[in-house]
Parts: sequence; C-alpha cells; structure tokens
Amino acid sequence: MKNLRLLTILTAVLLSYIDTYAYKLTAYIPQNNPTGIGIVVCPGGSYFWLDRVGEGYDVAEWLCENGIAAFVLEYSHGGWGSFVFRIRGKGRIFPAGFNDLRRALTELHDNAELYGIRRDRVGCMGFSAGGHLVMHAAEQLADDSLRMTFVAPIYPVVSMTHTCTHKRSLRGLLGVFPSKTMRDSLSVERHVPDNCPPVFMLSCDDDPVVDCYNSILLDSALTAKNIPHQYEHYATGGHGFGVSPRKTTEEAIRWKERFLEWVRALVADK
Repeated sequence: MKNLRLLTILTAVLLSYIDTYAYKLTAYIPQNNPTGIGIVVCPGGSYFWLDRVGEGYDVAEWLCENGIAAFVLEYSHGGWGSFVFRIRGKGRIFPAGFNDLRRALTELHDNAELYGIRRDRVGCMGFSAGGHLVMHAAEQLADDSLRMTFVAPIYPVVSMTHTCTHKRSLRGLLGVFPSKTMRDSLSVERHVPDNCPPVFMLSCDDDPVVDCYNSILLDSALTAKNIPHQYEHYATGGHGFGVSPRKTTEEAIRWKERFLEWVRALVADK
C-alpha cells in the first residue's frame, strides 16, 4: 500500500510537468493572395489541455487558404496531472498563458516583414478557454504597443464569477480554491476598456460545455461600452467544432464566412 501511494504521488508529479509548458508558435504563411493580416490562434481545452488539431492547426490552414497568416500558439496550461490529481502544476499558475500570448504577439511584431504581415493588422482568435485568454489579453493590452487590431473569441469562456462560469476552466486557470479577487479580475465581461479592440464572437444556444450566457454577458458589456463588435448567436451548433462542418450544424459553420467578411472589411482602410 505504501509503495502504491508513492507511485501515485510520483505519477501525479510527472504528469503535472508533462504537456503543461511548451511554448510553441507554429506559423502558416499564405503563398497566394496574402492580405497582410496575422492571427495568433489559441486552441481551447479548459486551461488543462489544448485541442491543437481541431482548434489549432485546422483553423490555421483554413485562414492560410484565405490569405491570412496564422500562428498556432501552444500556451501554458494545467496539464493532465493537475486535472486528475488536483495538484498545482507549474503550467497552471496565472498569468503563464497570458505571458505566452504576449510573447507570441511580440514575435509577430518583431518579425512582421519576415512573416509578410502588417503590425496594424495583427489580431487573435481563441476557442473556448482560448477565447477567454485572447479576450483577457485584448483588454490588458489595449494601451500597449502590442495592442491587437481585433480579437475573435469563439464560443468563449467569459465569466469567472457568474453562475454560468465554466467551472473546469476556472479550476484549470486558478486552481481548486481561487480567491474572489482573482475571479473578479479574470471575469472579462467586467473589465472591457473604453478602447477595447473590435470583437468578433459567436456562441450556440445548445452548447453543452460552455453556457452560451457567457457570450451574452460579453456582448452586453461590449454594447454598454460602445465597442464595435459582431455577435454571431446561433440556435444550434454545439461546442468544440472549430472550422469543421462535420462537427457542427449548417447554421453554425456559417461563422467562417462571416468572420472573413468582417475582418476584411475591418482592415480595408488600414
């Protein structure tokens, strides 16, 4: 029994260090009809893991096919050890993920010419917990030299205080016993600045993972601040579909064309 307990502890510690911190930025540069737009793509995964393919590489390929340079960010997250054993992994501690995103934006700005993008056409797109990450960063960097031109939280986690809070993402980001102060500070609907970048967002009423009321709260906050934004609110579609029509409905997959129309119009005069 003693040996089993020791093995369990060692396994938990090992898992907490696997797949939690491996900053990686994978670039997809369009060869045809480049628009000068660059987007950092942040996959979802409840701040415990990353959906690198469906909400990362597949999204980047789609953007690249449409003349947009995409950069898939693998950012710090809790890892399976933290999820299974509820221990504090090194990747979980806020603001590790935010710092990774800031580093990615710095890399895009520093290497804009190399990547064929314009610094005034750099934005971020995030899915689920990744949507929370990019929206938080858009708010925090609104007055920074790394200010985003736009941000696209897709079926995002938003609130860390409301009854609609996605509890797994809350635990993945802040641990088992987060303070009220931290929960308040990371509820992005509460901290929309007056100069927030334009926002494209979407949610589905039948989302079984992240309550769509998260997006409704964000939409209301953006409206109250008169922030330019487009809210695609669908009756059906579910969650975690990324850009795959096989994983969602004909209604919800329309977001892809809506986003392309929106972002092209947004940067047209820049």
